[in-house]
Amino acid sequence: MANDRPESISDADLEHEIRRRRKFTTEEAIGRLAGPGAMKGASAVSPQQQAENAVGVWLRASVMDPSGSLRTVLHRHLKCSKLLLEKVDDPLGAAAACLRQLLASEHGLREIVREADFEWGRAMDERPRFEREGSPPDADDPYTVESVRKTLVEALQQLPS
Repeated sequence: MANDRPESISDADLEHEIRRRRKFTTEEAIGRLAGPGAMKGASAVSPQQQAENAVGVWLRASVMDPSGSLRTVLHRHLKCSKLLLEKVDDPLGAAAACLRQLLASEHGLREIVREADFEWGRAMDERPRFEREGSPPDADDPYTVESVRKTLVEALQQLPS
């Protein structure tokens, strides 16, 4: 059996020498407390974070939004939604339920449009073009109630039922 190190250094001595020369971290302390194999087979990413990430990936792939402002607002709402917290094992089901709720509530839909307008204005360093009830939307308004409704319906159709 070939060994590259001198016979006089035992494994314990070698480990002691390595540990003596390095900085002890909080992460290492937590790992030692948990014991060997504590994370074996487990993800370091929480189920909640995994669900949020899955929804974010789906939004980027499925919601047509050139500036990305609507996707940002939708992701923020979905991440904070009670539906996603209750359905971390089915994030796309939670996203579908949330989109249905938004489409069923005129007030909720208008609020999403308002937030998307605000986000767009902030990102573009321009004055947001808020839609005023009873007035036709501005021709250059990137987010109107009808355009967002259409986008959400199209996104919902891409989700598994």
